Amino acid sequence: MKIWVDETHSVSGLLQAPPDALACLVLAHGAGAGMEHPFMTALADGLVVRKIASLRFQFPYMEAGGRRPDRAQLAQATVRAATTLASEVLSRVPLLAGGKSFGGRMASQAQAEEALPYVRGLVFFGFPLHPAGKPSIGRAEHLAQIRLPMLFLQGTRDALAELPLLRATVVGLGKRATLVTTDQADHSFHVPAKSGRSDDDVLQEVLDRAAGWIRQVVENAP
Repeated sequence: MKIWVDETHSVSGLLQAPPDALACLVLAHGAGAGMEHPFMTALADGLVVRKIASLRFQFPYMEAGGRRPDRAQLAQATVRAATTLASEVLSRVPLLAGGKSFGGRMASQAQAEEALPYVRGLVFFGFPLHPAGKPSIGRAEHLAQIRLPMLFLQGTRDALAELPLLRATVVGLGKRATLVTTDQADHSFHVPAKSGRSDDDVLQEVLDRAAGWIRQVVENAP
């Protein structure tokens, strides 16, 4: 699909929707890899199996083959454009937004700035709370402005989110925030061989938790 962000920017999108979709997740990619990265593809494929549609999309810098992420204003506008398109194409399907790392943070910043159209909740696959080796909570300050349910799916070895800081952040957000941790997983949800589990095992666990939470949000939303 083609998604127009503004008069000078358009990006590509990939919609996967089962005929009996319970919800649709607008899914933004991380800073270092686009919407067709194997992890993003696996997320979309796994969601479809669980009766959840997804709309993946490129940020403009990735569409142009660049490496440096777009400024926040343009990235947030891209999330908004993708969300708007999803609400039009799947008008009868409950809508959520989020993404991997940088993409999830841009979705939350967009929501904090101005409510995304028809979005009922936000899903973060590895929220980047701080740069690696520089623990802080500055990147989470905008979350206090969000009144939607939020799901944080996080590995316990995530170098971009020290667990005590993330736990405190989620607790501070109250009942609207849920934290689900995956033991020994890093920011990419990779686990060491000594864990006794494969990366696919972890991915299926993450998808099950995400799908269950999405169903709950959809059922409880007015």
